[in-house]
Order: sequence, then structure tokens, then C-alpha cells
Amino acid sequence: MILVTGGAGFIGANFVLDWLAQKDEPVINLDKLTYAGNLETLASLQGDCRHIFVQGDIGDSALVSSLLAQHKPRAIVNFAAESHVDRSIHGPEAFIETNVVGTFRLLEAAKAYWGELSGDDKTDFRFLHVSTDEVYGSLAKDDSAFRETNRYEPNSPYSASKAASDHLVRAYHHTYGLPVLTTNCSNNYGPYHFPEKLIPLMIVNALAGKNLPVYGDGQQIRDWLYVKDHCSAIRRVLEAGTPGETYNVGGWNEKANIDIVHTICKLMDQLRPRDDGRSYCEQITFVADRPGHDRRYAIDARKIEQELGWKPAETFDTGIRKTVQWYLDNQDWVRNVQSGAYREWVEKNYGRRAP
Repeated sequence: MILVTGGAGFIGANFVLDWLAQKDEPVINLDKLTYAGNLETLASLQGDCRHIFVQGDIGDSALVSSLLAQHKPRAIVNFAAESHVDRSIHGPEAFIETNVVGTFRLLEAAKAYWGELSGDDKTDFRFLHVSTDEVYGSLAKDDSAFRETNRYEPNSPYSASKAASDHLVRAYHHTYGLPVLTTNCSNNYGPYHFPEKLIPLMIVNALAGKNLPVYGDGQQIRDWLYVKDHCSAIRRVLEAGTPGETYNVGGWNEKANIDIVHTICKLMDQLRPRDDGRSYCEQITFVADRPGHDRRYAIDARKIEQELGWKPAETFDTGIRKTVQWYLDNQDWVRNVQSGAYREWVEKNYGRRAP
């Protein structure tokens, strides 16, 4: 059995679904169910005895300790995090509470639990911490892609909070011997992505006939990773990664934001044409850039390929087509996650940005 934290969020839920599609090993799924946590994503697991869902906070030490004592998992996979840069700009405190304090308390509970194990149970235990490439800061156009040895230079409250959590995980290995693994991934996309992030927001707004807001000049570059590829990488690191090591996980797909939006529009033109026959590209609107917006991220994923034999299965072309089609086929899921609070937040973040 494994304990997955944040398993009702975008990446965590995809991981749980993929894990149980390939393995019979049960999952304890601990999620606070904030705005981005959605049990509807896990509806296919209803009644499946391999999936034990618990609503709760990784910062609740008593709850985490009781789950570890009761279920005795062989590993913890920590996805639980506040993860949206724009939200961290509007309200950074929640990011410190979850990403820093929450990770600390989870590590404390894991350390105590691991310390009481013996024999193979203790040797085989792993704590896998899922992080982001944003901890490395921003790259210039001609800089080499981020490697695991890059210096941390976070530029937003979100990335700073994730950098702090990474440092805590490292410290618990070097100080206490806790067998930890860290993965730093590039931008994920795919099914079940909450529609505040770039790709799902463009799809949802396009269908609604709304503007497609693009920050600044749209030339911010990201490395895009299909979420199911990310899930397979985490499984591989959990299986064969060396304790104490960090593995960068990327898709080898550097794209400018404006190119992503144009790609989505062209796919939508093919798959769900506008009633008036015009292109969705006409809905693109440039808005004022967000504060501290990093210009470029890129992941050098050679270490995980060379040491663990992992590489992504999807190209961007295949992954983005699957993603757009999923959103077109799952409009009920989209409508159900778009609460009044979500709509108010989108208006706050994008509606008040002058072109």
C-alpha cells in the first residue's frame, strides 16, 4: 500500500488513476479538497476497495500519523501543494502554510513512522516529493536547460515555497537518513486540469466565446509534459530511484505561450468549429503581464533517462490533441468544477488587466 497526498488534484488524481489501472496495490488518498481538489475526477474508483479516500490536511500531524500507523504504507508520494503562481501573488500565505509548513509536518510524521520500521520494511520505505522546475528561476533564451545541479533562484511566492519544501526534504535525508526522492517537473497538461491554467483556460474560454487572455507578448517559453508521462516517470523513480537523489522530469517540448494558444485554436477549428466559421484565433487578447513572470523554463531530462531508462511517450502534437479532445468530450466535468468562487477568481486575475 502507498499513501498519496493531494490525490484529488490534477497530477495527483491522474497518478492515482494510472496507478490503479496498472497495479492492484491499494492507495490511501489524502486530500484537503481545496478549490483544485475534485472527487469527480476519481468517480471511476467509487466502490473500488483499492482506493481509500481521506479528506484531510498534510499539516494535520495527528491525522497523518494515524493513517501511517493504521495502514502501514511502504511509500508516501507527496503531490499536496498550492500550485498556481497567480494565486500565490494574490495570497501567498496559503502557499507557505501548505507547501512549507505542511511538508515539514508530513516529513516529521514520515520520519517517526520510518524510525519504527525494521528489516526490509525500513530498507524499502520511500518518501517521494513532487516539485517543479520553477524553483530554478528563469532562463535566458540561449541558456542551457535546467539540470538537477542548477542553483535555486525562485521568483514567485509559489516557487519560493516549493523551493523551501525541496530543501526540507533534502535536509531530512542528510540529517536523519530518511530515504527521500525528489522530482522536479516541467509544465504539465492533460485531462482533469483545473481550468485556471493556460491550456484548459484557453479551451474553456474558446468554447464559451470569451477572450483568450495571453500575458504580455506571449513569448514566455515553457517545457510541456503530458501528465500521464509525468505519472509514469514518478512510478519509475519510486521503483528504482536512488534515495537522496533528485530527478528532473521534462517533455522535451519547449513552446512559447502564444504558440500554444495558436495550436489550441487550430485544433478547435478542426474538432469543434465556431458556428460562424471563423477561427478561434480571433478571440486571442493580450493582457498586462503578471508581476515577476519568468521568461523561460526548460528541463534537461537526461539523468532520468540515462539512470532509470525513462523518457516521455507523447510528443506535444499527440498530447495536445488528446487533451483538447478530452475537454470537448467532458464538458460536464468542466461545468461542475467551475464554481462561483472560481469564476470570481478568473475575473479578478484577468478581467482587471488592461491590454
